[in-house]
Amino acid sequence: MSAGAGRPRPEPVQVVKERRDAALAALVHGVPYIGFLGITFDRRGDELTGVLSYDEKLIGNPQLPALHGGVTSAFMEVTAIIGLSWAILWEEMEGGRLDPGALNTGNLPRLPKTIDFTVDYLRTGLPRDAYARARVTRSGRRYASVHVEAWQDNRARPFAQATGHFLMPARDG
Repeated sequence: MSAGAGRPRPEPVQVVKERRDAALAALVHGVPYIGFLGITFDRRGDELTGVLSYDEKLIGNPQLPALHGGVTSAFMEVTAIIGLSWAILWEEMEGGRLDPGALNTGNLPRLPKTIDFTVDYLRTGLPRDAYARARVTRSGRRYASVHVEAWQDNRARPFAQATGHFLMPARDG
């Protein structure tokens, strides 16, 4: 008998990747405002980077020109909420507690609700693509804290950062 004969074969990498991408797409497409702003997410394993693609409608001050502060804030808050939700989904998918097909039928998980969100504008957001990454600093059953940094050309020079506190949705089980 060969070694590992009683063990099930692992899923092909492409199947796992497609399942994860479909889950993220379902989560993001469940919030129409994300599409309106043109925000997408680049996934590398369990790590997400929010991408705010430049569009003229995002400019707040055409004299500079500069990204609107509300757009910057919304971009970071969306990145925080999707990042926090993705961390929960990832844990449930990888632990076998979530049927990925359920997301495609519109059975989306409830998103965390913002308690407060504080933004520090560090420099002008230029008229170009912006990126953001959220780091969950605390996640419990009822409450979570997330720190977000947004940058454009150089990740080491963020143009804004934010801290948010969120009320977590009730989890099944």
